[in-house]
Amino acid sequence: MATKRSWQRVDGVLLLDKPTGMTSNSALQSARRLFSAAKAGHTGTLDPLATGLLPLCFGEATKFSSDLLEADKTYEADVLFGITTDTGDAEGEVLVRRPVAFSPEDLEAALARFRGPISQIPPMYSAIKRDGKPLYELARQGIEVERAARAVTIHELVLLEISGDRCRLRVSCSKGTYIRTLAEDIGEFLRCGAHLTGLRRTRVGPLQISDAVTLDQLSALSEADRSTCLLAPDALLQSLPEVHLDEVAASRFSHGNPVGAQAQPGRVRVYVNGRLLGMGEVDQAGQVQPRRLVCTAETP
Repeated sequence: MATKRSWQRVDGVLLLDKPTGMTSNSALQSARRLFSAAKAGHTGTLDPLATGLLPLCFGEATKFSSDLLEADKTYEADVLFGITTDTGDAEGEVLVRRPVAFSPEDLEAALARFRGPISQIPPMYSAIKRDGKPLYELARQGIEVERAARAVTIHELVLLEISGDRCRLRVSCSKGTYIRTLAEDIGEFLRCGAHLTGLRRTRVGPLQISDAVTLDQLSALSEADRSTCLLAPDALLQSLPEVHLDEVAASRFSHGNPVGAQAQPGRVRVYVNGRLLGMGEVDQAGQVQPRRLVCTAETP
């Protein structure tokens, strides 16, 4: 008879290096079991094909996970020219094959075309919903629907390698950017088509892949050593200014009341004696309005 798992309160952020072939939710559940974490969530998905940085949130850190959905991200993308697939990546069915006849100079000119603010039409194989159904479900039924173009920004688009009809790119971009679509659009600009053969996310906001661990590495650690891989919940709030309160103001803030602070209007992270109380927003009157509070109770 299987032993019932004992879930426990775990608060923190895990920077996971997700392997290829695994969904983001499967990676989340695997990590959650390793920590026996009662509450867990991720900060935006990676396609099964993709590898790399997947920040996972446990316990109180889940309250701040949405902030990373808005963050800029950096990827390394492997692109194969001359072949278009129905999914925009190597997992799809081949639609068209075309000759590849561009020069390195042509490729550089194409990359320049896609730097800065651009417009993208989201792919059919995406999680965007239409009438409550993800587009990928419609695509699997052979149904294609019209999608509105979206404005995104490519902050950096650098050619790292080129070999024959393949290249590797580094892409830093705003939220909502589809790297598959970017590869396809570059291929169309060069009149030969293209699709992704590999994708690795190396940065999400201020978080870097160099600080991430794999599931295999976590599995090999003892429970005590595993806990050292967790960052504090405020790792997700590092872009926000700090506000430090005294005990009296901290008590009022923790009970959902606004308090005065010397800070510019906008979102802030709020502390007392070095301990995170939550995230607040300073109004024009200099009052910090509580927005998300950290629970200090010890039970899950």
